[in-house]
Amino acid sequence: MKQLWRAEDISPLGLAFIGDAIWEIYARNHCLNAGVRKPRDLHVRCTRYVAAAAQAEALKMLESVLNEAELEIVRRGRNQKSAHVRRNVDVIVYRYSTGFEALIGYLHATGQVARLQELAALALAHLDEIERRGSG
Repeated sequence: MKQLWRAEDISPLGLAFIGDAIWEIYARNHCLNAGVRKPRDLHVRCTRYVAAAAQAEALKMLESVLNEAELEIVRRGRNQKSAHVRRNVDVIVYRYSTGFEALIGYLHATGQVARLQELAALALAHLDEIERRGSG
């Protein structure tokens, strides 16, 4: 599909909008790669990666490996005022998840596929480790 827009022309919330969808694909692929096959199990497992708290946790871990441009996108996404915040999510967690989604959207929009894959792999591994520690 041809992308007719440029990342520079999109607001941080717009980048988060596309980043949310891209992250969902990474999470679903990760679950399928892990051998999850039943639709309900896929849904439950993927929710662990796409929930605002998980995205916020992933961002906190990634911050130390982000470059200045990436940190700026995260900051802008985090600071963007949204008209909607979910009732069951803390505002700070929601803002961090928006920063995470903006970063994913930015990397996708600017064609930085290798960097997107690198950061997604780190985030997914980190969330898996948290899950393992919590289950043990």
